[in-house]
Amino acid sequence: MTRPAPARPLYLDCDTGVDDALAIGYLLASPEVDLVGVGSVCGNVGAEQGAVNTLDLLALAGRRDVPVAVGAPEPLAGAFHGGAPGVHGRNGVGDVELPPSGARPAAQDAAELLLRLSHEHAGQLHVVAVGPLTNLALALRADPTLPARVREVTIMGGAALHPGNVSPVAEANIAVDPEAAAAVLAADWDVTLVPLDVTMENLLEEPDRDALLEAGTDLAPWLGQVLDLYFTFHEGTFGRRCSALHDPLAAAIAVGGVTATVAPRVHVAVDDTRGPGRGQTLCDLRGLYTGHPDQPGARCRVVLETDRPLAPHLLERLLTL
Repeated sequence: MTRPAPARPLYLDCDTGVDDALAIGYLLASPEVDLVGVGSVCGNVGAEQGAVNTLDLLALAGRRDVPVAVGAPEPLAGAFHGGAPGVHGRNGVGDVELPPSGARPAAQDAAELLLRLSHEHAGQLHVVAVGPLTNLALALRADPTLPARVREVTIMGGAALHPGNVSPVAEANIAVDPEAAAAVLAADWDVTLVPLDVTMENLLEEPDRDALLEAGTDLAPWLGQVLDLYFTFHEGTFGRRCSALHDPLAAAIAVGGVTATVAPRVHVAVDDTRGPGRGQTLCDLRGLYTGHPDQPGARCRVVLETDRPLAPHLLERLLTL
């Protein structure tokens, strides 16, 4: 009899809005990984509100054991401008009032938590970042040896051949802190970048939300409620109530529930100037015409295609919570 592989330790860095909540639920429902810590960062909401949202979601799922640390309240350069209330609600979870957990964040900040976990799980820790990359950049500043202890980094962010969603070229997570993104993508570790090119192709529809609302479980019906405002926002993009699955797709690729079928390893830079290209991820995809060969010395896989739609797999797992 073949024994299942042990769960791999995973640290999640997020700005807990609606799609972050789905990613958290997916990771909790995935036996392939063990969520050993979560850090919050300013993005969809402020870092403190993001930590509160995370703690409330974990409590609903019966996972009060997962440490949650408050991270950077502002990007490396400039100020935090208040998040995206029109997308995620004023509180980040669609203006739904989740049952308060009463739990307190960890005494460490998010960068410190990441560094501690990298020592506890040296060589095994998978870092998944689905918000701005400020916490990761601060951890690298504090300890440049961090990449040697991290197995892999998966990032939801950027746009390779796709337009941006906060400017013609920039995706929101990268645009909030381009300086941090530039530092993280230049570090000496293996990165999988999950950009808008694939996340905008994976959608959750009204029947999927209805299934969550009707689930007789602890967390899934709350996720269905949280999605309401998010669905309304996406009417302007898709012409109907639905939502893109940005953060859950990055989580699923990290877990292995969805496989990247076209993901060339290429050089990626970030525009951190103050011009109209600020926040753009410059992915060198000139190998497009010869089958996307990996580029010598490149450490970043850019996901352009996946093996299957995420929604059915995501829903199957969320309905267990």
